[in-house]
Amino acid sequence: MENIKKNKVLYVSICGIIIVICLIICYVIDKNSGDKSYSYTQLMEDNYIENTNNINTNTEDFEEEKIIYIHITGEVVNPGVVSISEGSRIKDVIEKAGGVTSEADVEKVNLAYQVSDGQKINIPNINDKNNNIENYITETEGENIIISDKNSKANEKVNINTATQTELETLTGIGPSIAAKIIEYRKTNGKFKTIEDIKNVSGIGDGKYRKIENEIVAK
Repeated sequence: MENIKKNKVLYVSICGIIIVICLIICYVIDKNSGDKSYSYTQLMEDNYIENTNNINTNTEDFEEEKIIYIHITGEVVNPGVVSISEGSRIKDVIEKAGGVTSEADVEKVNLAYQVSDGQKINIPNINDKNNNIENYITETEGENIIISDKNSKANEKVNINTATQTELETLTGIGPSIAAKIIEYRKTNGKFKTIEDIKNVSGIGDGKYRKIENEIVAK
C-alpha cells in the first residue's frame, strides 16, 4: 500500500512537471509569433513609405523637365515641328528630325546654339548662294539671329551670341585672342543677355567696351 502511494505521488509530480514545461513552451512560441508578426507589419510599412518616396521623387523629376517645340526646315530628313527638352542644342533638334541630308551645309549653322521655344531653324543647301539674306534661325517674331558671314551688309551689327571667330575679329580692337575668349565664355555660361555682359569676358574692360558697343547686339 505504501508503495502505491509513493507511485501516485511520483506520477502526479511528473505530470505537473510536464504541464509546466508545456506551458513554458506555449508561452515562448506565442511570444515569438507575436514578435514576428510585428516585424513583418513594420517591414511592410517601411517598404510602403520607401516606395511612396520614390514615386514622389520620380514625379518631381518628371515635372521639372519642360518640353519646347521647334520648327525645322531645309536639308533634314524629316522637316517639321519637333518636340524636345528645354536647353537642347541645334544638333539635338537635327537628330530629332532624322539628321541632315547629303545636301546640307551645316558649316553655316552653329550646331551648339541653344534653342528656345517657338524658333524656326532652316538647314541650308550647299548649293545655296543667297548668303546675304538667308535666315538660318528665326525667332517667333521672324527676327534673324544667325546669318552667314559672307556678303553681309556693311552696317550689320555683330550678334555676340552667334558670331563666329572671324565675325568677332571685325569688331574694333578685338583680335583673335579676345574673340576666342568670347566664344569660350559663351560655351561655358550660355548666351549674353545684354551687350554689357560682354564685359564679363577677360580682356574686355570699359574702354574696349565703349569702342564696340555700337557694333554689337545680343539676341
